[in-house]
Amino acid sequence: MSTQTEHHYPLNCPTGRWTMFSTILATSMAFIDGSALNVILPSLQQDLEADGVDLFWVLNSYLLMLAALIIVGGSLGDKLGRVKVFKFGILVFTIGSALCGLSQDITQLIAFRTIQGIGGAFMIPGSLSIISAVFSKEEKGKAIGTWSAATTIVTICGPVLGGALADAGLWRLIFFINLPLGLLSIIALQLKVPESKQPKVSAIDWWGAVLLVLSLSALTFGFLEMPELGYQHWVVITSLILGTFFMALFVIVERKVDEPMVPLTMFKNLTFSGVNLLSFFLYAGMGAVMLFLSLNIIQVQGYSQLQAGLTFLPFSIIMVLAARKMGELTSKYGARRFLILGPTVTGLGCVWFAFIGMTDGPSAYWTTYFPPFLVFALGVSITVVPLTTAVMACVDDSKSGIASGINNSVTRISGTIINAILGAIVILIFGSFVQESLQGMQVSASITNEVMDEATKLGEAVASKDYSKELQASVNRIFDLSFINVYQIVCWISAGLAFLSAAIAYFMVEGKKV
Repeated sequence: MSTQTEHHYPLNCPTGRWTMFSTILATSMAFIDGSALNVILPSLQQDLEADGVDLFWVLNSYLLMLAALIIVGGSLGDKLGRVKVFKFGILVFTIGSALCGLSQDITQLIAFRTIQGIGGAFMIPGSLSIISAVFSKEEKGKAIGTWSAATTIVTICGPVLGGALADAGLWRLIFFINLPLGLLSIIALQLKVPESKQPKVSAIDWWGAVLLVLSLSALTFGFLEMPELGYQHWVVITSLILGTFFMALFVIVERKVDEPMVPLTMFKNLTFSGVNLLSFFLYAGMGAVMLFLSLNIIQVQGYSQLQAGLTFLPFSIIMVLAARKMGELTSKYGARRFLILGPTVTGLGCVWFAFIGMTDGPSAYWTTYFPPFLVFALGVSITVVPLTTAVMACVDDSKSGIASGINNSVTRISGTIINAILGAIVILIFGSFVQESLQGMQVSASITNEVMDEATKLGEAVASKDYSKELQASVNRIFDLSFINVYQIVCWISAGLAFLSAAIAYFMVEGKKV
């Protein structure tokens, strides 16, 4: 369907069902990649001979383009047509996925992940903006809950499938699976989903778009370079200064134009500002703990990648069971109480994770990682749907794309910044733990240097086979315990960010129904 629509459809009508099918299928591509990528990182690192910094760039090259363009993608959807821009994003993301699967070295993979990021920037805001345009206000909460539950069901196989394929040496198939998903979603959108956009569209604010992209690109790049170059390197400092300068120009331009790319008046709504600030801190903490948990259980605790994928099943199952119900409860009671409770419970799960040290491997899962996983998953499940619903309820339908783009940009930028900061901190602290432990051993300076060079690989670091068996065991033990110490620090940081999110909800989110 290509005609613009101004009326809403019920959730259970053919148009409603096709809308849910196409948006769920397309969004699942990004979700599958995101959930499976953490699990396949060790296999990917080994096959492509990547070090710790390379791994962060595999994640962050995608985030760089996503963070820079996602607000523009959401805004253009509102102005040019949400379905049209959504389909464009799906096509670019699918092409990027195919190229990632064909990568022959880590440099190519990092480059092709940027193409995925460009596609994601035009695709990800589209799903929720299309849902907001198609469904009535009364059914919006239920539709978002259904979308959350269904995307979780579709992507529940991500970690499991990723682990199984990685163990079989077939991690590239995680990228190739996006090809049929992308094709089916484009066909469904073209044939069955009505187009929607702002009823009156003036000239596009291209100056605002350019300045926003320049600002977010420079800021994101500066943070991404921190782990490798350090805080005081001229590249980092220059990037952050330029990013701040372009952001200041962007704000000036947006205040003067009639139809700004990002209407700054949206942030006068205390709840809209609050939920975006909450998103920033909560998603930063969630992303950090999930990433380092995956690396910990695979590289240190001795789980296979398939077993690591299976450990995430409780998280996915709880999300599925809770999502639609949380949509109904949010419509009935409002988002505020859930946005206080959810991050608090999430933070308690992070605290529990922090108390887990070296375990007996997969056989100890049920008494070590399973209980905090339940608490963590429950907290996230309580939060996600009310958060998304609150964001979309703060604006009218004509600005649904930009609202979704802003919130998605906030969550992605938070991931970029936390990865940059933690990347710098983790490499530094891990090395200091290793060096401190080596000082208690009587080893030569040359061996110390070799071990410290190996330490740049973080959890993938392994003692040289040229060492005696006794020395190999000692050095590997140092690597394992040092990584666990770092992982525990990350868990405490994530817990603090979650508790801060709950406080933001308490003071900034209004209690009215959404």
